[in-house]
Amino acid sequence: MSIWGNVSFQNSASFTMEQMTFFYDFSFLIILLILVFVVYMMVYLMFESLIKCYDLDNQTMEFFWTILPLVILVFLAFPSIRILYLMDEMKNPTMTCKVLGHQWFWSYEYSDFSSFEFDSYMVFNLMRLLEVDNCFVIPLGLKVRLLVSSVDVLHSWTVPAFGVKVDSVPGRLNQLNFAVNRLGVYFGQCSEICGVNHSFMPIMVEVVLSQGFSAWAENFS
Repeated sequence: MSIWGNVSFQNSASFTMEQMTFFYDFSFLIILLILVFVVYMMVYLMFESLIKCYDLDNQTMEFFWTILPLVILVFLAFPSIRILYLMDEMKNPTMTCKVLGHQWFWSYEYSDFSSFEFDSYMVFNLMRLLEVDNCFVIPLGLKVRLLVSSVDVLHSWTVPAFGVKVDSVPGRLNQLNFAVNRLGVYFGQCSEICGVNHSFMPIMVEVVLSQGFSAWAENFS
């Protein structure tokens, strides 16, 4: 992996994460253009003969330095609000699952499929602090709704490749919606400091075809 790959986002596996990546690149481009303009003006003024140092009023310049930031904020606001709406409540989810955070493991419940559930503990393997004994399996391309809560302290269910992060709060049910558009195995970790073994709460999600998911659900239940 290149040096740039180590400091950038993971490869996106959902439409929401793709949009977040595009918005990040768009915002970074605008910030870069502003930086280049400011540096250029600083260098220009350093070597300027200051022949206009006695100008006290320039309405044209005042108009542009007032309107231009407003236009930039509008260009940033519209895609940002669009992404927020995409991350909001999903209409007619295909599958609903429940996720419970414990100290220090996750529990998953598939209430749409004969209501079977299992616990997911970290295993020490080549994937250090990331692999689990029972991974969370979801089908490719289907709308998934997660109901996230906790039985003890604050946790946070986070998978960067999906662009999702939600806190699991004791006594409260939070909702998370996403649809994955790429097969594979994806990893995440608890992103809320929840105790001495906080770093031992990995999340492992396997995305399979619908036929494979049906066979897995039948075997597991």
